[in-house]
Amino acid sequence: MKDFWKMLLAVVCGLLLFGFIAMFIFSSALSASMAASQGKTPVLPREGVLAIDMSTFVLAEQENPIPSFNTGSAPIVTVSLYKAVDALKKAASDPGVKYVFLRSDGNLSSAASLEELRKALSDFRKSGKPVVAYIESPSTTSYWLASVADKVYMTEYQGSMITVLGVNVQTLFLKDLLDRFGVNVQLIRHGKFKSAGEMYTRNAPSAENALQYNALVGSMWSTIRADIAASRGISEAALDGAVDGLKLCLPEDFVRENLVDGLLTREGLKARLADLAVAENFGKVAFIPFPDYVTARSLPNYKAKAKIAVLYTDGEIVDGRMPQQVAGDRFTAVIDKVRADSTIKAVVLRVNSPGGSVLASEKIKHELDLLGAEKPLIASYGGYAASGGYWISNNCDKIFTDALTLTGSIGVFGMVPDFSKTAKDKLKIGVANFTSNRHGDMYSLTRPFDNAEYNYMLRSIETIYDKFTTIVSEGRDLPKTRVDEIGQGRVWTGADALGIGLVDEIGTLSDAIAYAAVAVDLPAETVAVKEFPEPLTMIQQIQAMIGGKNPEQEFVKEISKPQILARMPFEITVY
Repeated sequence: MKDFWKMLLAVVCGLLLFGFIAMFIFSSALSASMAASQGKTPVLPREGVLAIDMSTFVLAEQENPIPSFNTGSAPIVTVSLYKAVDALKKAASDPGVKYVFLRSDGNLSSAASLEELRKALSDFRKSGKPVVAYIESPSTTSYWLASVADKVYMTEYQGSMITVLGVNVQTLFLKDLLDRFGVNVQLIRHGKFKSAGEMYTRNAPSAENALQYNALVGSMWSTIRADIAASRGISEAALDGAVDGLKLCLPEDFVRENLVDGLLTREGLKARLADLAVAENFGKVAFIPFPDYVTARSLPNYKAKAKIAVLYTDGEIVDGRMPQQVAGDRFTAVIDKVRADSTIKAVVLRVNSPGGSVLASEKIKHELDLLGAEKPLIASYGGYAASGGYWISNNCDKIFTDALTLTGSIGVFGMVPDFSKTAKDKLKIGVANFTSNRHGDMYSLTRPFDNAEYNYMLRSIETIYDKFTTIVSEGRDLPKTRVDEIGQGRVWTGADALGIGLVDEIGTLSDAIAYAAVAVDLPAETVAVKEFPEPLTMIQQIQAMIGGKNPEQEFVKEISKPQILARMPFEITVY
């Protein structure tokens, strides 16, 4: 019977899925020809200005050979975060790079990725070469990135859409909507902060969830505010006053608040860039697109005698062998391959996952424990290292995290929908279950749980939570009672996680790789970085996406089957 409900709900998104596939096949054909043309190493000018335009590429854990398109049909390429940072290190000593010209408007990358890029730009400045930024319609994060520059200029034209307003997170609650359709989502959880199911069971956040959200946005703004204030030589109180007082409305406001160094017209900007490049005029300035520079400077280290593996756990943790997620069976085979490779001396586990399947997390952790027993295993946290993402990684030898990483979420929840009212009151369908035993129709989705069934599922939730807290207690050398205090499903930023012992150090992926090299007593120049899993080819991605899932399917999945998850209750995008 539950298959009937899945099919019924799936019909709602069937036409959308068909359209999605047709559109994707068309765009893939176009992308294929573009990708083929991009396969060659770009030819760079002998000298020029390194141009970083954040609207033209996305920083990702691994590169994607298929470019996407923005509303203007311009191709958006992906750039590996590690390779981007490494390229900036090389640019610092490259005599052909005169300075960096940064345009941060239209940023498409995550806040944690921007944090690592911002640090790399700060390190670049230590070479004595300047970073010059230009903004037109800054958001909170795009200005945060731009503020690292030696000089920040802004358009003097009016009409900019300025949204430097702090950090905001918006959540949706669907209980009233689901009630209209007669859907009753039964939530069983351990952890008062484990709020994933609240989306379906409440029409407003719980007190614990509201506390959690307020703490998260406060911590994230604290990091961003401190960086901006330090770079611009102003007080954090002054920045708060400008933001809270809505004083950043017009370009001239940014000059008054010492957030930019001057306003420029288009011609004025050209003249300034030409002067910095010591060129006769703007037409004589050669610009080097950052993605091209990254590609050209990412050649393998053929002299390397040893390798450090970077093992990317990028995406939701799921069961099976899905190629575009952290699939348990597929990923354990990858870990086994890394463990068996004698040329790999140490491993950096790069985690960018909100968690997911408990079973898959258990499988992955078991293989990582075997790997860690043989080789140094260092963790590096990206945007997320929560729930299942933290489950698999908390016992690494050392954990580096970005300050804006969302981590922790030590908790478990289960959801089982009940469509009995939908069938009876909305669809006017009568349902009869015939079962050999008392609870045979427990997961039929056509009736609510009784007390015994609720307690049956609760027993599983409690057992998994106990296992989770035990793992963290042993991995982080913390009393189990303390783990329970900071657990309860609560999500922390990396900055706050450091203070409570969930991580060891604020640092980037590059910092983790450098630490791993020291751990095996290898000079950095003699080490090659090998990525696992190997990035999917274009054909593999097309096959996976055609046979994969779209957002409508994911929503149906979320509410149309019983499930127990160690997953972060939400995902945050900061603009």
